[in-house]
Amino acid sequence: MDRALLLSKLKVIVANYSHDKDALEFLNESTDFIKDLKINSANLVDVVLDVEEEFDIEIDNLSMERMVNVSSAMEIIYDKLKAK
Repeated sequence: MDRALLLSKLKVIVANYSHDKDALEFLNESTDFIKDLKINSANLVDVVLDVEEEFDIEIDNLSMERMVNVSSAMEIIYDKLKAK
């Protein structure tokens, strides 16, 4: 899966939880889920659950703690997909 496709899939997932639609429009790898998209910590868990479902992967607690921005989320998803 290329980076652009992964980014577009991630954008669809976080769109449901973002409280800053303007920042969502300019989503890129440096976008921070909490600071930029205003996703609260409870909804961040929902993002992780949706990512697990979308990509058929399991994200452990340590990886979940690292998933604070788009870049780290993409890295974690790639790592989990490779490990399948």
